[in-house]
Amino acid sequence: MARKVVNRKALREEAEAAEKAEATKKKVAKKKKKTTRRKKKEPSEVRVKLFWGVFNQSLKRVALYEFNQKKQAEKKAKELSKDGKTPHFVQKVKEVIEE
Repeated sequence: MARKVVNRKALREEAEAAEKAEATKKKVAKKKKKTTRRKKKEPSEVRVKLFWGVFNQSLKRVALYEFNQKKQAEKKAKELSKDGKTPHFVQKVKEVIEE
């Protein structure tokens, strides 16, 4: 039986040459890609106004009062919760103002 003579060193050199060729192609491809930078959005100024809100037990807003009308808001909360069904409370609420 005849055997093929295989020169491992020559095969290895061919494989390494092919790997180098692929690596250079990838480097060229990577260099060609150009990334574009996006501009960051400038944060727009949001104006917020503070109010007093009267809420029920399930956190639904029942009434809304100006910030300087806290006494009226507390009075409304007492009036709504005096029945004994659901307690109401007063809490600060921030609302966005659009100009």
